[in-house]
Amino acid sequence: MTVITLTRTPSGALAAADEETREFVARLKMGAGLRGDFKRQRNPRFHRKAFALFKFAFDLWDAPALEYKGQPVAKDLDRFRKDITILAGHYESAVNLRGEVRLEAKSLSFSNMAEDEFEAVYRSILNVVWDRVLKSKGYGSAADVDRIVEELLRFDS
Repeated sequence: MTVITLTRTPSGALAAADEETREFVARLKMGAGLRGDFKRQRNPRFHRKAFALFKFAFDLWDAPALEYKGQPVAKDLDRFRKDITILAGHYESAVNLRGEVRLEAKSLSFSNMAEDEFEAVYRSILNVVWDRVLKSKGYGSAADVDRIVEELLRFDS
């Protein structure tokens, strides 16, 4: 079973509220129907705010120019999001076949945490983004960055 997150638009239609749902809907054939049990989730706008923060920081991040086996390595938004989430302390650890500890970012999905927990994770992510990426770009504080992300969301709505 796939968990999708929808939000009500001003026209009354339901639309994908996150990237996972957008990808799921994009894979559906035209005219395909869905059936499911629906329940209210935490504030989807706050969830969008977190992903707007990731995108904002990613766009400003200067990734080092690296090569692997002679091929250039591109920066990747999903890897960036996971790394920031791990640095914010929201991860699980596991051991791989070589006996090394690997950190995996915990999911930020609606079904995995309550609103108050997500708020705490968002604050941690905001602080990491400001400290690791945006402070060097001249942003004064994490609070300044939070205000900018709020402004960006107003333009997206």
